[in-house]
Amino acid sequence: MKPSELLSLLNELHGDTAGLLHRHVAAARLVEHYDYNNTYQYIIAREDTHLAWLGAAIDDLGGAPGAVAPEPQVRLEGRGAERLEGILRDDVSLADAFIEKWAARVPSITNARHRKMCEILVGETREHRRMFAQALEGRPDVLGRRTGGQTTGGGVLATRWVE
Repeated sequence: MKPSELLSLLNELHGDTAGLLHRHVAAARLVEHYDYNNTYQYIIAREDTHLAWLGAAIDDLGGAPGAVAPEPQVRLEGRGAERLEGILRDDVSLADAFIEKWAARVPSITNARHRKMCEILVGETREHRRMFAQALEGRPDVLGRRTGGQTTGGGVLATRWVE
């Protein structure tokens, strides 16, 4: 693979990864369930790391990451559990599409360092998909179990900082 082809591929992957990140930020604003919101926060942090890796790789090749699309609208159908289910179902589908597209393309990368980075990125997206699917099943232990029967005491605060 020529350096120009690699740069183009990494830029496209950067755009797709940024699209997922922005989707998850928009969804997290709407997910009030404490455990599932924490899941979104975890995934957002990992995707932010993925973008940093891709940005550095693009920079190393003499390029600059392309423009990122604006934050997408999250489909708001139903209320409460029905709305949450729709958001999670969409995120499972988006992860499936991302994995299908990139798992097939990553093996063509001849640079071992960049190929491994992309394999990790796709692998972690598979893990994110699994987390969304577990949340969709209604499992509160997506990120782990609490000891001693502790509870969260409710959902996420509507406002981050209260003065």
